Amino acid sequence: MKEYLLDAPVTEDFFAYLGNFGDVEALPHVGDGFYKFEKTDWFSIKGFAGDTTVEVRFKKEVKEMTVDFLYQLFSTYREGAVDLSLLKRREAAVGERVKTHLYGP
Repeated sequence: MKEYLLDAPVTEDFFAYLGNFGDVEALPHVGDGFYKFEKTDWFSIKGFAGDTTVEVRFKKEVKEMTVDFLYQLFSTYREGAVDLSLLKRREAAVGERVKTHLYGP
């Protein structure tokens, strides 16, 4: 587990944006504005909308392959319309490496 300090507070829209790359779930029983994002076999992100920190848990075996993609998710998010095409291509390429590493060719 690693905690990341971000330049600006995360928003509900940020978690909606993450939904383009995995599963997002609001967990109001944990607290109002608490969200969990899961990218199976890669990592999960948990945090409160409005906070400047999030908790990230990596799948240990593939952390080195997926951490750069995490940074890209953080750095390319902008409120409003976002062009996802480059990130989707990067996600596919990293996904193939992760799949091969975890499950073989």
